Amino acid sequence: MKYIASDIHGEYDLFMRLLEKISFSDKDEFFVCGDIVEKGVDSVKLVRRLMKMPNVKCILGNHEYAFLKYYWSIMECSPTDFDGVLDKLRENFSGGDALLDFDVVDYLEALPFYIETNDFICVHAGVPKAIDGSILPLENASAEQLVYDRTFKDPAVTTSISSKCVFFGHTPTIALTGGRAEILTYLKPNRQGKSVSDYYKIHLDLGTPITGRLGCFCVETCTPHYVDRFR
Repeated sequence: MKYIASDIHGEYDLFMRLLEKISFSDKDEFFVCGDIVEKGVDSVKLVRRLMKMPNVKCILGNHEYAFLKYYWSIMECSPTDFDGVLDKLRENFSGGDALLDFDVVDYLEALPFYIETNDFICVHAGVPKAIDGSILPLENASAEQLVYDRTFKDPAVTTSISSKCVFFGHTPTIALTGGRAEILTYLKPNRQGKSVSDYYKIHLDLGTPITGRLGCFCVETCTPHYVDRFR
């Protein structure tokens, strides 16, 4: 099975509970649409866990991108003071997280801005589109559009009927639901939702640090799965 989530934001315990709930195994795949880090208390612990899971694929969100831009700016000024660089980078995380090392930094730096498969696209915020709604080549999109786009969340914004389903996060769905933390799906006309190709887009960000809820979407069954901090 393939599962997709977004905006875990350092909620290590919830992520582990979610894997347990879906009985995640070495035969499965898990995709994370960015914003692995910050807000939650276990950002680096979560990253280090993901680094050890070859069947988990992650992309950059705006928080990882901002972290990397900060890292690159420090390296321009202190290219040889590696201990000093790490000290400054650790200040980004709860308690100056001592778990952060250059293996973690290198892992984040190597993450792509998107993942495209035969069936779907994973992006953090939005995709570039032509006038007819078709998705333009992602490799030509700017990093800023892929990680910062705020328009793609709007229910009226869709893609062409022939386009692949786009999984994304970035903005908590509670901003659109009146406070309900749930995965939002957008069906193409005259489709039943039994295949991922039936959807224009699937909005995954549940505002986990605020709501205490983390969810993922199963590609094969087209069903959401949730765990809650206090349940």
